[in-house]
Amino acid sequence: MANTGSGEESTSQARMMDDYESLISTTDVELLKRAWRNEKAAPEILQHETSLVQRVKEQIELAEENVEISETDGVDPLTVSLYQMDLDRAQFLLRSYLRIRIQKIEEYLFHIQKSDEHRNRLSVQEQMFAERCEDDLKNHFDETVLSKLPDNYQSRLKQSITSEEDDMVPAPRLDTFVICKANQYLSGMEFEPEYSTEITEMERDLLTFVCYKFIKKPLEKGKIDLV
Repeated sequence: MANTGSGEESTSQARMMDDYESLISTTDVELLKRAWRNEKAAPEILQHETSLVQRVKEQIELAEENVEISETDGVDPLTVSLYQMDLDRAQFLLRSYLRIRIQKIEEYLFHIQKSDEHRNRLSVQEQMFAERCEDDLKNHFDETVLSKLPDNYQSRLKQSITSEEDDMVPAPRLDTFVICKANQYLSGMEFEPEYSTEITEMERDLLTFVCYKFIKKPLEKGKIDLV
């Protein structure tokens, strides 16, 4: 009689080893590429990858030194060019990732600043940038427009004091549809609770066209990547 329990245990261990090997083989540049892709496709600003960005910056500095030393030591030009290509790739991803986030901060500045949840997604440098932008915009609006309007219409956030919500604040459209891919099998319980009836499951590595707000929760946990 076959020992099915032992076979299932061996299969489980093999899967765990595959996941571990996949994890340790993922470079920081590949992780940054994934963060860049998610940030680019998401309608709202995501959590800043502070530790990852710092590691990539350090690796870029080392790569720059390596290229300089290789050129000085007369290393084969082809080898040096390969080093330079890797360096250029990492620099492009980092700059593009940070630039996309800056663009989102500028577009949804007041929406981000009025919420601790969204403000905490920014890095320290991004928070300082957002505060300076907010102060500059407030002063500009007050001096050029708002001070010349009746008292009832001098709010930067509302059309008038009778407005119940901040209807002058642009906000990301979370009902935007995106293409995503699950990194593992997901059941309906993995998605936003209020939308769990909309999605019952998601197969691993299967591209899915879905409303962004449905997959916010697994995206934040790294179980889903945007494409």
